[in-house]
Amino acid sequence: MRVLAILCFCVFFSCKEKVKEVKPGENLKTAIADSIKEEKSISIIIPEEQKLKTFSGVADSTFIRLADYSNDFAYDMRYATENNFLKAKVYDCAECYTRAKTAKALIAANKEFLKNGVKIKFYDCYRPNSVQYKMWKIVPNPQYVANPKKGSIHNKGGAVDITLVTLNGKELDMGTDFDFFGKRAYHDNLDLPKEILDNRKLLKETMEKHGFWSIRTEWWHYNLGSASNDKIANFKWDCNEVH
Repeated sequence: MRVLAILCFCVFFSCKEKVKEVKPGENLKTAIADSIKEEKSISIIIPEEQKLKTFSGVADSTFIRLADYSNDFAYDMRYATENNFLKAKVYDCAECYTRAKTAKALIAANKEFLKNGVKIKFYDCYRPNSVQYKMWKIVPNPQYVANPKKGSIHNKGGAVDITLVTLNGKELDMGTDFDFFGKRAYHDNLDLPKEILDNRKLLKETMEKHGFWSIRTEWWHYNLGSASNDKIANFKWDCNEVH
């Protein structure tokens, strides 16, 4: 939805209409002043700020789009790109869906991170079970990829792959990139610089405080404890969301 504000300025008794879209962050007064200099009337289209949804009336098991409920997260949805261990784009577009109960826990954890000057950045959220089969075909090792017949908690909307970034978007050093299959990514590998260990500790302890648990081989992966018994899902999200 966009709100149309009609502001007409007639300069030298001549009105030549021009439509200008004010971009997010652009100063409205500056846009109008520039229009006057061009000696044209202007119809300025001002984008309406996104109104966040609330969880009122939403069942904990409902799948929701996280960006509709908080604008305090960062995203780098790797499986919507070729920058992942599959070397293939397996999501039609970059979206982060979880069950509502997972989203509530993530928002609560992120509020605590924000007090420390950082916030959650997502690499992956809910994952259709069909994508799990593709991953298993490439890496059929349950130490790294869940068997799709049993399903991953990602497929249940209760797992996320995340890191931490500063409020300016700079990633904290976690020692490896996302989806690094090797000992350097293990939680129990303490043979790492103190900064890396401190960053992982902040991530792990805060997430565990809010009901998540980690797995030994991946510093980025967190499961919501109460999601283990949820059903596997295989829906695909729409790609026409307004961002």
